[in-house]
Amino acid sequence: MNKKNSPKPVILCVDDEVNVLQSLRIALRNGLGDTYFYEIAESPDEAMEILADIDWETMPVVAIISDWLMPGMKGDEFLIAVHKKYPQIVKIMMTGQADKSAIARAKKYANMHDCVSKPWSDRLLIETIKSALDQ
Repeated sequence: MNKKNSPKPVILCVDDEVNVLQSLRIALRNGLGDTYFYEIAESPDEAMEILADIDWETMPVVAIISDWLMPGMKGDEFLIAVHKKYPQIVKIMMTGQADKSAIARAKKYANMHDCVSKPWSDRLLIETIKSALDQ
């Protein structure tokens, strides 16, 4: 099916671990179904390229779920950079090790919706995303 004929909002997942991205995509598809297109990026740089290249009319990015500890750029810095260019995107950070100041920075400067702990509960993650997108 041609994506142009059936626009779908995009949820972009950013993590430097491929197995985490694959698990996340499965959890999202199981919890949210085919309502969204699930895009993945293995780095903040790759995610920024996707955001710059995407056709926003047919595939608007509605949410980003980002890891915190990644090589090159921490998740709070990435989400702040995203917020400056794309303030309408819902931002959620996932982490097993972000410090409280990084979470506070992301909430203050990136309007981050929430931070989900790793390992995550699929149910909690889906509830967090649904509540964020319903606002």
